[in-house]
Amino acid sequence: MAATRNSLSADLRERVGVFLATRLQPDTHLWVGLSGGCDSVVLLHVLSRLGLGRLSAIHVHHALSPNADAWAEFCAGYCKRLGVPLTIRHVAVDTSSGLGLEAAARAARYAAFAECTGGSLLLAQHRGDQAETVLLNLLRGTGVTGAAGMPVERQFGCLRLLRPLLDVSRAEIESYASAEGLAWITDESNADTSLTRNFLRHEVLAAISQRFPSAETSLAQAASHFAEAAGLLDDLAAHDWQLLSEGDAVHMRALRQLSLPRLKNLLRHRLRRLGWQVPVTSRLEEFARQLQSAAPDRHPELVLPDGKMRVARGLLHWLSEK
Repeated sequence: MAATRNSLSADLRERVGVFLATRLQPDTHLWVGLSGGCDSVVLLHVLSRLGLGRLSAIHVHHALSPNADAWAEFCAGYCKRLGVPLTIRHVAVDTSSGLGLEAAARAARYAAFAECTGGSLLLAQHRGDQAETVLLNLLRGTGVTGAAGMPVERQFGCLRLLRPLLDVSRAEIESYASAEGLAWITDESNADTSLTRNFLRHEVLAAISQRFPSAETSLAQAASHFAEAAGLLDDLAAHDWQLLSEGDAVHMRALRQLSLPRLKNLLRHRLRRLGWQVPVTSRLEEFARQLQSAAPDRHPELVLPDGKMRVARGLLHWLSEK
């Protein structure tokens, strides 16, 4: 039994080590998002045993639970035992933002993560989280990028965001925790099915998995296929931008030569490159149609939270409001 436990731990450490080997420089500063839950507890433990780079943890105190102070204390004690420096960030979740509690808490959490100085930010989302994300995005009518779920890696401000456990199941993570004798906290809100993600996890995916036992794996695999497709669309948009752009603008005559899907793809790509929020499909499509059909004396404009896309003097411009 001891040999089995040791092999479980070694296997997960090896997989994380292989994942990071080609993505990190030896002296990289690693920040780990530590909630105190099983997933992040295991990730921090794995990294502490691998000895990669300079390791720190960050815990975000949302003040949404009466147990929030106890969770912060747990994380502090755990990091002290591992010899890992811990930063605790207190945030105020804007419950009146219209985003909903889950999205508002996420926004506050990632704003706190963005304060980490340089290096890489490692988060502990796993295969089950990916399956939930894909399903949720599909139910919202997402495009290819949303159907790709959470990326394994992406640039996040001055940080490189990495998800080393995205192809690891919850069962494997819990087996590692058990083998290493790790303790963790349980957020009581995880059982609240009035929250969308919890409803998908406990009700929808649980029911689907009874008929399709490999549903979680299949959804995660589908995400990787969608990610490949999204990458190809990005390559096409980058090619179109290189051909059609003049500085930070694009000639209207050239834009009108593109098909509607290809034009929308270029607009989405440009917005994402600027870090702007991409509008809902109906608004973007209506604007693209205006670009294709507007008379020379017309100046279509789409106002967005981050700025506006506006036609002037035969060019489409992206004008930032920040």
